[in-house]
Amino acid sequence: MDFPQPLVRGRLVQRYKRFFADVVLDDGTELTAHCPNPGAMLGLNAPGLPCWLSKSDDPKRKLAHTLELVEVDGGIVGINTMHPNRLVAEALATDAIPELSGYESHRREVKYGTNSRVDFLLESPDRPRAWLEVKNVHLRRDGSLAEFPDCVAARSLKHLKELSAMVREGDRAVMLFVIQRTDCDEFEACHDLDPAYAAGLQQAAAEGVEVLAYDCDISPTAIRIARRRPWRSARAVAE
Repeated sequence: MDFPQPLVRGRLVQRYKRFFADVVLDDGTELTAHCPNPGAMLGLNAPGLPCWLSKSDDPKRKLAHTLELVEVDGGIVGINTMHPNRLVAEALATDAIPELSGYESHRREVKYGTNSRVDFLLESPDRPRAWLEVKNVHLRRDGSLAEFPDCVAARSLKHLKELSAMVREGDRAVMLFVIQRTDCDEFEACHDLDPAYAAGLQQAAAEGVEVLAYDCDISPTAIRIARRRPWRSARAVAE
């Protein structure tokens, strides 16, 4: 995914009311940007962190700038939760995720479960359908370990149960975690911030839901899904 134009650099002053961020650009300009992330953003909202913003030319927007990237501990983190589905759509179109390649169609926002819409439904006449949910990952607290979620995620837990139901119906179901960080080597569900989700992911995997985690190459000009990263809890599921 290419940014329409190169991002502009600044430093974070504060992030507040979830969707607002005050920033001072490198040229001294002070502005308020849209923060497209409803989560806690633990470790990514400290005043003074270098950050990168996109700018929209749409005159109808109240805030022209959008907070896109944060630099922390030598790594770059994408905080825009709207991007993972776009990144996955691009990766599916180019077969950049081998485990999900070979399907003839990739439909988005298909109704399933209890009043839900799956992120992607992959279909081909020669294989079972694959129901694909995508989650954004930006939390890192321990070494090079990426974690999800960064707060209680009841809706995400509901998605796990719905994926398990698709497996019981004979279809394939995949939970894909997109790690929008350049400094993580493995992934784990966050046991202390949301123990119910961590347990739910283990249960879903035991019931046949496939768990994938991929990191990204990130720069001020583009973001691309890059490498598969191991799920630390996979061994517990196998046992």
